[in-house]
Amino acid sequence: MKRAGLVVKPDLTVKGKADEFEKWLVSKNVEVIRREYSGPDFQASETKKTYAPSDLFCIFVLGGDGTFLSAARWIGEDSIPILGVKFGDVGFLAEAAERNLLSIAEEIINNNFTTRPRIRLSARVIRDNKTIAQETVLNDIVINKGALARLAHIDTYIDDNALTTYKSDGLIVATPTGSTAYSLAAGGPIIHPSVSGIIMSPICPFTLTNRPLIIPDTAKIKIQLAKKSSDIMLTFDGQEGLPINHMDTILIEKSLHPVHVVKIPGQQYFDVLKAKLKWSGSRI
Repeated sequence: MKRAGLVVKPDLTVKGKADEFEKWLVSKNVEVIRREYSGPDFQASETKKTYAPSDLFCIFVLGGDGTFLSAARWIGEDSIPILGVKFGDVGFLAEAAERNLLSIAEEIINNNFTTRPRIRLSARVIRDNKTIAQETVLNDIVINKGALARLAHIDTYIDDNALTTYKSDGLIVATPTGSTAYSLAAGGPIIHPSVSGIIMSPICPFTLTNRPLIIPDTAKIKIQLAKKSSDIMLTFDGQEGLPINHMDTILIEKSLHPVHVVKIPGQQYFDVLKAKLKWSGSRI
């Protein structure tokens, strides 16, 4: 018997559809491992983490981009294909439409599908020569100051070479997939998911010449806070986080384990981009 994962957004409409879909999968002789997305947890610890069984042939995500990010974290380092199914508004990560779910799922069950890799970033937080946190993200790693805190002073190094000290409200380190998330709101560029690179976008920098920067995905980033920085939070994909201070060193690099997203026939990235950003133009 095949086994599939099902990650569901906490919404009555979505849950109803998930119940129907689960019954359909069972009728196809598929065992379902279901997980309800409970939202971000900034108090999460390593001891609480659970991961998807490694023998799942696919994970179906019913919900929006937040639910998809949760599912990507649930996969851990495994190469389980993942399919996002959107409800209502177009999502950048959840590409399949609800109305096409059964036909696409039928093809996946019959192993008639392809995937495309999306790079992830690995982050480690070191304090007193010990790793106090280690996370893998699909979208971004964000350093953000509190509402009443002064500007953060963020010393940044690329491959052990000093880059700059960002004096800003924070710093976003994003993948191409995450280029359309928080980084975009901070003025960062949009990068196609197949382009190799890492984006560094300062949040409201004090120095206006500090602009978003794209570096090779082979680069290793080291970040430290100046002593004058306080009330600073580090978050991973907007799902989990922890407070940090000048005693911490943050090391970021490309993960060895990408996310394998199921490719939807006829679905083009630029179509999703135009629909989500409400772009228009002349028809020639």
